[in-house]
Amino acid sequence: MAYKRLIEHRLPLAEVSTESAREKSIRHGHISTLHIWWARRPLAASRAAVFATLVPDTDENYELVKKIVPWEAVKEGNNEAILEARRKVLEANGGVPPKVLDPFGGGGAIPLEALRLGCEVYSLDLNPVAHIIQKATLEFPQKYGQPNSRPVPEYIREKDRQAAAMATNKVSTKNKGKATRQIGFDFSSSEGVWEQAYKKDPLATDVRYWGEWVMEKARAELQEFYPPDEDGKLPVAYLWARTVTCTNPACRAEVPMVRQWWLAKKTGKSLALKPMVDHEARRVDFAVVEVGKGETWPDEGTMQRDNANCLVCGSIADGKYLRAAGKKSKFNEQMIGVVLIQPGTQGKFYRAVRPTDQEAFLRAEEKLARLAADTKGQSPSLIPDEPIIEWSGVFNAPLYGLNTWGSLYNSRQMLAMATFARLTRELPGDSENQEYSDAVRTYLGILVSRLSNYISSLTRWQPQENQQKVGNAFSRQALPMVWDYPEMCPLTKGAGDWVGAVDFSVEFLQTTAKSSSSSAHVIRGTATKLPIDDESLDAIITDPPYYDAVPYADLSDYFYVWLKRSLGHIYPAHFRTPTTPKSQEATQNIIRHNGSRAEAKTYFESTMAASFKEMHRVLKPGGEATIVFAHKSTDAWDTLISSLIKSGFQVESSWPLRTEAANRMRAQGSAALASSTFLNCTKRTAGGVGYFNDVRRDMIAAIQPQLAEFWESGIRGADFFMSAIGPGLEAYSKHDEVRRMSGEVVTVGEFLDEVRKIVMEFALEQVLGARSLGAVDAPTQFALLSLWGYGPELPSDEARKLAQSVGIELGEIAGLVTMKGEKATVQGIKARSKDKNLGLSKHGEKVPMVDAMYRAVVLLGGGSRQAVSDYLGAVGHLNEEAFWQTMQALAEVQEGIDDGRALHELLTIRDNLPKPSGDAMDGLFGVKA
Repeated sequence: MAYKRLIEHRLPLAEVSTESAREKSIRHGHISTLHIWWARRPLAASRAAVFATLVPDTDENYELVKKIVPWEAVKEGNNEAILEARRKVLEANGGVPPKVLDPFGGGGAIPLEALRLGCEVYSLDLNPVAHIIQKATLEFPQKYGQPNSRPVPEYIREKDRQAAAMATNKVSTKNKGKATRQIGFDFSSSEGVWEQAYKKDPLATDVRYWGEWVMEKARAELQEFYPPDEDGKLPVAYLWARTVTCTNPACRAEVPMVRQWWLAKKTGKSLALKPMVDHEARRVDFAVVEVGKGETWPDEGTMQRDNANCLVCGSIADGKYLRAAGKKSKFNEQMIGVVLIQPGTQGKFYRAVRPTDQEAFLRAEEKLARLAADTKGQSPSLIPDEPIIEWSGVFNAPLYGLNTWGSLYNSRQMLAMATFARLTRELPGDSENQEYSDAVRTYLGILVSRLSNYISSLTRWQPQENQQKVGNAFSRQALPMVWDYPEMCPLTKGAGDWVGAVDFSVEFLQTTAKSSSSSAHVIRGTATKLPIDDESLDAIITDPPYYDAVPYADLSDYFYVWLKRSLGHIYPAHFRTPTTPKSQEATQNIIRHNGSRAEAKTYFESTMAASFKEMHRVLKPGGEATIVFAHKSTDAWDTLISSLIKSGFQVESSWPLRTEAANRMRAQGSAALASSTFLNCTKRTAGGVGYFNDVRRDMIAAIQPQLAEFWESGIRGADFFMSAIGPGLEAYSKHDEVRRMSGEVVTVGEFLDEVRKIVMEFALEQVLGARSLGAVDAPTQFALLSLWGYGPELPSDEARKLAQSVGIELGEIAGLVTMKGEKATVQGIKARSKDKNLGLSKHGEKVPMVDAMYRAVVLLGGGSRQAVSDYLGAVGHLNEEAFWQTMQALAEVQEGIDDGRALHELLTIRDNLPKPSGDAMDGLFGVKA
C-alpha cells in the first residue's frame, strides 16, 4: 500500500493512555480475569495500535481511534464504532482481511484486538502456558461460542428443569424483570435459563455447567476438612505462620515468623492478632483484639527484614540462621487465626484457633499422605516435585528450603489442588466431538491453574479497608519468600475461589466470543524460526520481551506444573518436559549464563536480532511493523533499534503511551516515563550508504515541523522526547548505514544524540517562551529539561545523555544531580541547602543560575530580603531579566511541589527587594559577578 498509515503520522495519545490506565480497574469480561500473564498490554492500547497500523492517515480515522478505545466499545460486543473500524481496515486492504502476526503473543491482547478488527491473525509463543492461554482467548471462544452453533445437549435440559423450577418458585411476578436481567432467564419463553444461555453461547454455558460439576464433586470430597462453625459461619481463610526454633539454647521456643498483626483496618473498628506469650511453657498463642484509634503496634510483627524476634526470650534469629534451618527442613507451621463469613450477612468475622480447626487440618494431612502412597510412581506425581530455580530477588523461597513447586503448599492446600486437578481430568468426554470436549476441559484446567494463584503459602492476607481478602501470589513479577500466609478455603465465596473464577471465566468467554467469529492461527514456536511463508503478512504488531524485565518461563513454571496435571493428557506435546522450555527463550537471564550479565545481554540481543530478521522475511513489501518497547534505558533502545535497522526496517514513528493510573503520574503531565512506546517501521526500499551531513540535514528538515506539531497537540515532557525518536530516525534508517566523510560509521546511538540535541533545543525554547536561550547556562538547561521531562528522578543513562545534549558531563554538576545504580536524582532546594557552598564560586567561575536561585531561596527562608538582594547583586543576577524569566520557567515545571512554591515566593517579592548594601559587590560571599 502506497498511502501513509495513521500510526506513521499521528495518534491521540491522551485518549489512548487514559483508557489504557482506566482498564486496570475493569474486571468483568476482561482478558485479565481468565488467567494472569505478566506485562500484558492493555486492550485499549493494543486496539489503537492495530487500527492505526492498518488504516490511512485521515482525520476520520484519527477521530475513530478515540471512539474505539473505551471499554464500553467492546464489553457488550462490538459497538458501531468497532464495526466501522472493521470496515475501514477491510477497505484499506482491498476488501481482504489483512494478515497480522504477533510473534510474541504472550497473554494474547494484541492478537485479540486484531481479531476484533477483522484481521486474519497469527499468534505465536514458545511458552506452553502462554500457548494455552492464547488458545482459550483467540481460538475457542470464536470457534465454539457463537449463537446456535451446537445442539442443546440433554444434560443441559436436565439442569434446566431444575433451574427453571427453582426460578419460578423463588421469583415473584414483580421481580421477574430483574431476574431476567440478572440470570438471563426469559419468563415469557418456554425455554429455561440453561437452554437460553446455551443457545447464546454454548462454550461459556458448558464451562459453567462443568465448572459447577467439578465444584459439587470437590465439595463432597473436601467439605469435612473445612468444617463450619456451630453458628453456621463458614471459613474463608486460615492464617498461618512459619515457625523456627529459637536460637537461644535456654529457650528453644518455636518462633512464629509474622511480618505484621493486622486482620482488618476498618474505619471505626480495626482488628489484629495479639500474641499471648506463655513464658513458662515457652509457647505463643494468639487472640483477636480490637485496635484503638492511632495505635500502631500491629504494624510490627516478629520479622524485621529477614531477622526473626523470639517473643519468649527476645533472641534474634538472623537471615543466615533462617536459611540454614529452612534448607535442613527445620521450619514448622502454626495456625494463628481463622477468617469466616456468615452467609446472608456482610463482612468478615475473625476468631482464634480452636482444636477443631487443628483436627480438620490433621485429617487433610492424613488423607493427602494416603493419596500420595496410593499414587506413588505415577507420572506426573500427585504432589509437584519439579524443582524451583534458586534466584535471589526473583525466587527467594528456595533460599529457605522450599525448592520444589509442591513445597509451596501446606497439606490441605495440596489436597485441594490435587482434587481439583484430578476432577478436571475425570471430566466426562464427548466422543462425537472430541475437539470441543477438549476445549471445555482446557478452561477447567485453566481454572485449576488460576486457583493455584490463591492457594499456596506465598499468598498474603490483605487487611486494608474494603479488602480483607487473600491476595494472589503474584503481586509483582517475582516470588519473594512469605513468612505468614492465609490458607484460602476454595469452597467458600471469597477472592480467588473456584465459583468466582468460573463466573469470571464465563463472563470473559461471553465477551470474547462477540469479538469475532473467526479464530486465530495459534502456533507454539519460536520467533527466530517462524513457520510462515516469505512476504506473506500485511502487518506485524508485537510486544517482545525486554531484556531482564520479566523472566516469563521461570515464573510460568508456577502454573505449568498444574496445567500439566490437569491438561497434560490433552496436550502431551506441550507438557512433556518437567518445566517450561527455557533454552530458546528471548530474555536476558543471568541464571542461564553462569551469572554473567554480559553473556546474558549478548544472548538476548542476538536472539532479538534473529527475530527481527524473521519478521522482515515474512512481511510483505509495503507492510508495516509496530513494535512495543519499554524505554527505561536509552542504551538498550540504541541496541534494539540498531538491530531493527540492520534487519532491513526503516523507522517511521514512535508513540509513548501511559498505562498507569492518573494519580501515579506527576502533575502537569510531564514526569513519569510512559509505560511503553509503540515504534512503527516499514521495510526499507532504497538502502545504500548515506553521509552524515546529508542525513543530518534531512533529519532537521523533517523533524522541525513534526516537533511543532507534537507540541501543538499537547505532547510534553519525556513523551515529547520519545515521540521525536521515530521521525528523527526516519532519515537515518532509510540507509543500510550512515558514514562520515572520513568513512567512519555513525551508530544509531550517535545519531540519536544528534536528534536529542535538536529536540532539547526546541523544548527549551518552548519552556522558556520568548526568553533568550543563549543566556541560560548549561547546568540550568539540564535542570529545566530533566525536571520538565521526568521530574526529580530519571534513568541514569538518560541523565547522562541529557547532560551531553546541553554540552556538559554529569561529573560537572555533581551537586545538582546524584547517581545511585540505574537511577539519577535531581536534587531539590532542601537537599542542596545542606551544602554551605551552594551558589558560591570556588575558582572565580560564573555561578549557574539554578544554584543562584536555590541559594536565594535559602537566604529568603532565613528571613532576610537584604541577604537575598546582596547575594543576587554580587552574582550579577539581581537585575538580569533572563535570570528571573528562567526562574519563572523553573517554578512552572515544578508547579504544585515545595520547590515550585518557594521559587514562586521569590518571584513575588522581586520588586520589593531592597537595594544591595554598599559592600555587596565587593566580593561578598566569595562569588564573582
